Amino acid sequence: MSPDPLQRASDFLARTPAVVRALLLGLDEAWLRADEGPGTYSAVDVLGHLIHGEDTDWIPRTEHILAHGAARAFEPFDREGMRARFDGLDLEGLLALFARRRAESLARLRELVPDAAELARPGRHPELGPVTLGELLQTWVVHDLAHLGQITRVLAKARAGEIGPWTAYFRVLSDRR
Repeated sequence: MSPDPLQRASDFLARTPAVVRALLLGLDEAWLRADEGPGTYSAVDVLGHLIHGEDTDWIPRTEHILAHGAARAFEPFDREGMRARFDGLDLEGLLALFARRRAESLARLRELVPDAAELARPGRHPELGPVTLGELLQTWVVHDLAHLGQITRVLAKARAGEIGPWTAYFRVLSDRR
């Protein structure tokens, strides 16, 4: 019997705040604010983006699918919505907020989706068209993984100038976005 996809996704999603905390806590500001150039995210931007997703994406879309099915597309996600929202919060405040919001999201998910049978529920993405609740849930997992990779890539690139000729061995230093 394969593992319950709802439980497997929830178990993974619960880990992300601790992983982000372990990666970022205690780093100096220059490292935290390093990015890959114009229009890219720093590690702190990614953290803000993850929090913004907790507030405006995953659970609101789950609620929308459960209320409207595929009859109405859910709202587009503002990928840059974190930019002004979290100015003035320090790293520890952002990390605590992310951990709290993720825990609240997962508790709400358990209320809304009591079992994996609900994952077949249809929805409508504003650009992609027909989707299912299960696809939304698995996208949430992949979204976390992609942004964890982005954080580590940006942090690696921030130190690229310090490793001399070893740069040739690290493809992550030449990958962008």
